[in-house]
Amino acid sequence: MKNQLSLISSGRLVLALCALAAAPAWAAGEPGAPARLIAQVSTPDMADGEVRKVDLERGRVTLKHGEIKALDMPPMTMVFVVKDKAMLDRVKAGDKVRFKAVNDAGKYTVTEMQLAK
Repeated sequence: MKNQLSLISSGRLVLALCALAAAPAWAAGEPGAPARLIAQVSTPDMADGEVRKVDLERGRVTLKHGEIKALDMPPMTMVFVVKDKAMLDRVKAGDKVRFKAVNDAGKYTVTEMQLAK
């Protein structure tokens, strides 16, 4: 029983510390603070790249990219399918981008893409 109480107390402590870590951004009342936290969490999954070619008709983009850790892929230039063709309306050859890609049954697919700052 004592071990169970200790485990419960430890779990509550971890939850409290997590809440405190997130509190400053939320407590400040800054507009978009929660979205900024979400963006920071998703950033490590994103890779850097440069658009080499846009094929709007086929829904493809050629990217010269750095390492894609989520796919255990080294830097190279390759063609990706895009999840949503609307992503291609916002980019052109030469643009620097950050993107997230997945292996969808053997098709490397860009699921998110944004212009790099």
